[in-house]
Amino acid sequence: MSKSDTDSRVPVTVLTGFLGSGKTTLVNRILTENHGKRIAVVENEYNEISIDRDLVVSEAEEIVEMNNGCLCCMVRGDLMVALRNLLKRVEKFDYILIETSGLTDPGPVAQTFIMDEYLKERVRLDGIVTLVDSKHVWLHIDEREELREQIAFADVVLLNKTDLVSPPELLKLEDRVRDINALAKMHRTLNSAAEMEDILDIGAFEIDRILSTHPNLMTDEADECGIAEGITSVGITFKGELDEDKVEEWAHDLGQDRGADIFRSKGVLSFKDVPDRVVFQGVHAIFDGQTDRPWGTDERFNKVVFIGRNLDREELESGLRACIADD
Repeated sequence: MSKSDTDSRVPVTVLTGFLGSGKTTLVNRILTENHGKRIAVVENEYNEISIDRDLVVSEAEEIVEMNNGCLCCMVRGDLMVALRNLLKRVEKFDYILIETSGLTDPGPVAQTFIMDEYLKERVRLDGIVTLVDSKHVWLHIDEREELREQIAFADVVLLNKTDLVSPPELLKLEDRVRDINALAKMHRTLNSAAEMEDILDIGAFEIDRILSTHPNLMTDEADECGIAEGITSVGITFKGELDEDKVEEWAHDLGQDRGADIFRSKGVLSFKDVPDRVVFQGVHAIFDGQTDRPWGTDERFNKVVFIGRNLDREELESGLRACIADD
């Protein structure tokens, strides 16, 4: 059983993608199609969404309820305030999906769910989904760093508009995406017609799921991924129980010195005198740890994945190993 099966908090998906990638089309599908899921869509680009008024059941302040059970929340100010208002509603929903601007770094949005204690108790960051325009991406991918970083942040990449490119062109694009982010799952879509299970409740921060699809991540081969872009995926694993105070100091210093270059981090840590696994995750300079299931009779270990720009495996591993508790 995965942690998401027992975690009662509402899973949050952050949806990003460069201008014209198809985010608005995907959001409109979620708000109108009969997929059987109650999804609260938090929309940062109000003017781009065209809501069919015939499908509106009720409308109060900035929250619109659709006849398929979904909600659309229009953010005009602070995202955290909008989320708090949404969570206070009597009506329950199963998922939250946040659409970001086409030029937005998804990092600060993801950090919201690590920094805010109220939100941490009620929602969990489940994954970041990036849409890519398969036809026109080549016009921007070399010049626009924000596009490459959106791909680097992603847990899932939807290669959209695949009907506009040939099979060889699509394979070339898949290779390019892997160069930037070796960990992301890729799905091909037409007209943003993604399967809900590919973008919701994907458990992207669960290290066990990552390792099941990327078993070589913890080997020396892993940090060869993405060298051409300067964006790398580094996996670290070793045994030994860690000192909590040392880890906090290491994470603080790492965030201060390298936070801008570390897009994502996630893993499982073993702390001395703590019977439970500790799930470690971070976005840029913000790191967080939460207790998970008990270790029980399982062998203890430390496994962390970093995704970022120009990462130094030796520096990261030696820093974390220095946190091993004294006997």
